[in-house]
This record gives sequence, structure tokens and C-alpha cells, in this order.
Amino acid sequence: MRAAVQHETGQDTLDVLDDVEAVGFGPGKVRMRVRATGLCHSDLSAMSGVLPQPAPFVPGHEGAGEILDVGDGVTALSPGDRVLMCWLPACGTCPSCKRGQSHLCLAGFMNAGTPNFKRPGGDVFGFAGTGTFAEEVVVPAHCAVPIPDDVPYDIAALIGCGVTTGLGAAVNTAKVEAGSSVAVIGCGGVGISVIQGARACGAAHITAVDPVPARREAALRFGATEALAPDALADAKAKVTSGEGYDYVFEVVGKSATARTAYETTRRGGTLCIVGAGALDDMFQVNMFELFFDEKRILPSLYGGGDVLRSYARAIALWRAGRIDLEGLITHRVRLDDINDALDQMRTGTSLRTCIEL
Repeated sequence: MRAAVQHETGQDTLDVLDDVEAVGFGPGKVRMRVRATGLCHSDLSAMSGVLPQPAPFVPGHEGAGEILDVGDGVTALSPGDRVLMCWLPACGTCPSCKRGQSHLCLAGFMNAGTPNFKRPGGDVFGFAGTGTFAEEVVVPAHCAVPIPDDVPYDIAALIGCGVTTGLGAAVNTAKVEAGSSVAVIGCGGVGISVIQGARACGAAHITAVDPVPARREAALRFGATEALAPDALADAKAKVTSGEGYDYVFEVVGKSATARTAYETTRRGGTLCIVGAGALDDMFQVNMFELFFDEKRILPSLYGGGDVLRSYARAIALWRAGRIDLEGLITHRVRLDDINDALDQMRTGTSLRTCIEL
């Protein structure tokens, strides 16, 4: 089987190898043939070590494909079923699940410490317990979520992470109100999905902020009312909000510096929503007086901040209705052999989402 492997944390490129085997199939598991997978910035963060991940590993967590085989005890899936990959499945029994916060369930993270693959040289892990930069992967059955026949694999793959994360941040976590003002800092695939979520909620003004001109142009196509470089944000705040600050500001970069900028751009009593995944040693600071006096809500949003199955269904419904554009998010398509070209496209900001077709 072919897969893209990172041998050591910190390497900039992946090796596409044909001696990788998906392992772990048995009761409660399914074997999935990956047909399409998106390149998410979290994959780059795992490669660089910003996000903790054992190595060697196969990156990728935003995928879709078909079921090849099911283990004993799996009754909800059958060979041939079309599915998307849920990299953070809910167990349904832990305290978070019982509280209705299934997106905070830790059961899925436990899979990250168990190898998903092997090579002649030893075990290989899958990023976030998955590893979709591979032709096949074995995962717990609840990681494979059936999709309707009218949803293409490439669209389903995006719903499996980036779209759900961005839409959910606006709809579930921040609960953007109609007529409000919104700023989105960082306009890659997730940031664009935040913009689409804010537009679907009825935001009156959406300011998109990104240093890459192509991403600013894309933000306007997806619903932003203006798009500007970071050094123009202060002037936009003065013009759009009379200096008060935006009702909602979304940080979709994962850096303390941009989080601080986002905090300062949020009005008193407004909402700062942290969507970007950052490093363990990158500290975001506010002083105790401003925290008390400004009464700004600081809301982190993990995987869209809500029940992911409901979020998937909502994304599909909005896409079918033409309320959100998912096809337009895919700016590049490559085969697995060209995975390193896709990494460069992500690093330079020339892509929103690159679809790897397997």
C-alpha cells in the first residue's frame, strides 16, 4: 500500500512509500479505502512539532472514501458504504458526551498513541489516530460517518474537518447575530469557512484579514464585505466600528500575536473566538484589569464547538441549498506523488484547500 510518511518531526517533506500496511483491523474496526483527502494546516503543524504527534507518522485527517471491510460487532456500516473521516469521534458515555459536549470527548485522542500502520522497519502512527495520506486506513467504526450519495468524496473530505471547524466556530461557538460586525484574521480554508458561517448567520459586515493577496481576493468571493492586509486592520476598525471594535473577531492563525491583535480589535462586551491551533509554549496574555473591565468573551472553538454529526448534516444542507460554496474552496488538486507540492502551496498561501486524490 502507498502512503506519505514523515520519518522525524521537523522534516519539511514527506516520502511516498509503497511498503506501508494498515494495521489494527478487528472487532469494532473498519478498513477504509481513502478516495480524497484535504491538506489542512494542522497537518503542517504536526509535521513541524507545533502539535504533538508521535513519529514516524502518516499525516492527513481530512478524508473520505469507502468501506472495504468491517470487523465483528460493527452493524451500522457495510462494505461499499461511502463515508467521511471523523478524526474526533465521540464515545457517547464519557462526562463530556453526557453533558452534550461531544466535541470535547477525549476517546479519539487515545487512538493517536496506537500505531495505525507498519513498515518493514517498524510501527508508523497516523496523525490524530487516522492518517489519510494513505490508500487505506483502519480506524474505529465511529470514525467513519456515512455520507449521502450526492456528496462527492472531495466535498465530504472538507466537511470532515476544515468546513465543520469554520462554520461551527461562527454558528455554534460564537453564535454570530444577524446585523453584527465580524472580523476574521487568517483566511485559509478554515477562515473562509468562518466567513461563510458568519454570512449564513446574517452578519452585516465581515472584514477579512490576511497577508496573502490571493486569499484576500478569495475572501471577497466567499462573502467578506472587505478584505485587507494586517497593517490595515486598525484603520478598518476605526472606519467600520467608529473605533469601538467588532462585535465578533475570529483568530484563525494559532499565534499569540494575532490572538492579541484580535483581542484589541474586539469591542468591549464583544466576542473573541480562537479557532487556530497553536503551540504549547506560545502564551496568550491579558492583564487582569482589562479582563475584568472590558468584559470581552474569549471563546476557544475546537472542531466547530458542537456535535460533529449535526454539524456535518448542517454543512451538507447549506451546501445543497447553495448557501455555502464548498467546491470553490478546492483551489488545487494533486495526486499522492505530488504531496510535497501541496505542502508548498499551503505554506506560501497560494491554496485554500488542496485535494489529494488517491
